[in-house]
Amino acid sequence: MKILLSNDDGYRAEGLAALKTAISPLGEVTIVAPDRNRSGASNSLTLDMPLRATCYEPDSYYVSGTPTDCVHMAVSGFFDFEHNLVVSGVNHGANLGDDVLYSGTVAAAIEGRFLGLPAIAVSLCIEAGSPRNFASAARIAADLVERLSRAAPPMPMILNVNVPDLADGELRGLRVTRLGNRHRSEQIVRAQDPRGQDVYWVGSAGAGQDAGLGTDFHAIASGYASITPLQIDLTRHSALAEIEHWLDRS
Repeated sequence: MKILLSNDDGYRAEGLAALKTAISPLGEVTIVAPDRNRSGASNSLTLDMPLRATCYEPDSYYVSGTPTDCVHMAVSGFFDFEHNLVVSGVNHGANLGDDVLYSGTVAAAIEGRFLGLPAIAVSLCIEAGSPRNFASAARIAADLVERLSRAAPPMPMILNVNVPDLADGELRGLRVTRLGNRHRSEQIVRAQDPRGQDVYWVGSAGAGQDAGLGTDFHAIASGYASITPLQIDLTRHSALAEIEHWLDRS
C-alpha cells in the first residue's frame, strides 16, 4: 500500500511526525505537506502563481502552497506511481462540526477523495494545558489504515477522525458520529502593530451548540475517538421541492 501523508500545520509539525511513525510499518509512505502553517486554508488552490516543492528527507517534500495544493500535486503527476490512500494530520486541535468547512486538514483529505482515493483526516482535540498525545491519535489513524487495507470500502470515502487528548489507556474506544455544530465564534480581537496601526485577529471558535448524543462533540467529551464519514455533495436535497414551490409562488 502506498500512503500519502499531508497536513495543514506544516511539514515540521509534531502531529505529522507522529503520523509517519505510526503508519510507516503499514506501507510505503510519502509526505507532501505545506512549507508553513496553513490552518484555516480550507479547500483553496493556488492558481495565481507556480508552486515549488522541496525534498527535505527521503520521500518527504514541502510545498509553497495549501494542503489542497499538496495533495493535488502528489496525486496528479508529481510522482511516477499511484497512491492508494491519503491521510491528513495529526492536526493540532479539534476539527469538530462546522470546523470541517474551514479546516485545511480536512481539505487535504477531501482533495484525495476528489481524486478518487479513500482519505482520513485525523485531529487531536487539544485543550489549554493538555498533554498533547499526538502518538495516541496517530495510532488511531494507523488502526483505521490497517482496517482499510484488510477490507477496502466499496467506494472512496472520507473519514473525519477526532481524538481526545488522552493517553492510550484512557481512551474509551471509537464512536461513529455525525457532525454537531458550534455557537457563533467569539468577537474579533483588536490590537495594534508596532507602528500603531490597527490589526485584527479572528476570534476563537464557539463552544459546541448541537453537541448532544450521537455528535462528534459528545463523543470527545465522553472520552471516545469520533469517526464521522463525510460526503462532498452539499446539496440540501430535502429543500429541492420547497425551493421549486417558492420560485413558482414568487
